[in-house]
Amino acid sequence: MSQEFYKKIYSHSEFYRSLYKAVRSVRHLAWARKKELLSQNAIERIMLAVTEVNGCEVCSYAHTKMALEKGMSAKEIGDLLSGNADSVPEDEAIAIFFAQHYADSRGNPTEESWQRLTAQYGDAAAKGILGAARIMTAANIHGIALSAMARRLKGDPVSKTGLIYEVSIILSIIPYLPAAVVHAALADLRKVPVLNFKTSTINDSAM
Repeated sequence: MSQEFYKKIYSHSEFYRSLYKAVRSVRHLAWARKKELLSQNAIERIMLAVTEVNGCEVCSYAHTKMALEKGMSAKEIGDLLSGNADSVPEDEAIAIFFAQHYADSRGNPTEESWQRLTAQYGDAAAKGILGAARIMTAANIHGIALSAMARRLKGDPVSKTGLIYEVSIILSIIPYLPAAVVHAALADLRKVPVLNFKTSTINDSAM
């Protein structure tokens, strides 16, 4: 098994919270793209950075393909997938560092990191960056289980996961995603902040 994959294994509660957070942030990412606050390449870099930290095999391959199709160089993609941001455009560096921190903190970045992000890019772009990181995190959690199951079927099981975990995470998206959509819609109606700062940590009200 390649050592760069399966770095983080998430619980069911973390998977549900990640879906809820992703759903709440989809519109912010869409708005940032529509207003050209974030380029598609910038979004791909953010997603590759998150994937590198989480170690999702299937997402790594899929987003490498998409990044190459969008004109990113193999060196830049390779750097991002090895945790090296040296090839990242200077004006995107803070966004990439935030994305790496978001994944490393399991979706709970510090308030200080958010303040630095908004100071650099403004609120709308920062929420778009957050949205890209959240969407990729949810995809990574599901993708890690899918990748592990694929390896198991090939006779190369992943030591960090088990059959029950893999199957349950893969199938749980069926009830979790619609529940997260309803949960997010109710939160929007109640005007629950997308970000809720508590003890220097960004906690989205998902529980």
